[in-house]
Amino acid sequence: MDAEQQAAGEKRVMEYLIDPLLGKGLARPKGFTKVTDFEAMVAKVLCPKLAYMSALNLAALEEQISANPVGKNKDQMPIPNDILRDAAKIQSPDAGASPLVRAVFAAALGRDAMAGNWGPELRRFLRNRRKWPTAVDVQTIKQESETALKRLADIEGRNASGSVVSQADLTWVASRAAALETCREIVEMVKLDGAEA
Repeated sequence: MDAEQQAAGEKRVMEYLIDPLLGKGLARPKGFTKVTDFEAMVAKVLCPKLAYMSALNLAALEEQISANPVGKNKDQMPIPNDILRDAAKIQSPDAGASPLVRAVFAAALGRDAMAGNWGPELRRFLRNRRKWPTAVDVQTIKQESETALKRLADIEGRNASGSVVSQADLTWVASRAAALETCREIVEMVKLDGAEA
């Protein structure tokens, strides 16, 4: 996302999420007793981190938050971390926008994943779980990758031999290839940023 897109996205967050929530009378989240602290959090956390979202999805997030206020009197917005988590369920952030994904792919773990052809499964884990994988997580990710690679080999084998391959299988192959290409782009992005560990 370039600077112009980022600025437009942040403006969208104010227009479709923050202003409507405040307009409905929802109080600032717990812990933000000063207006200046809340405004700084909106400007430095929510607007930049949610700038990737479409107007429609921001409006959906606003509707969800306003229908489910929190706090003792059920009149507050959730804390920022809860808002970000709900936002990711509605519209997942682009992998390139996530510092966590970049950091993992910059580390030895990411290089191992790319060398072992389990980058797409690692990326999916990171997008869904939003945490650095533990050794047990890595084992599970590798098992998922083995299953995916067996399926890929089976589909490619059937396709090469002229057997019937379903459209769903072909779509899955294209989807995994696209995910692998996205992983390669992340690795290149990390190299350009000089972030390799």
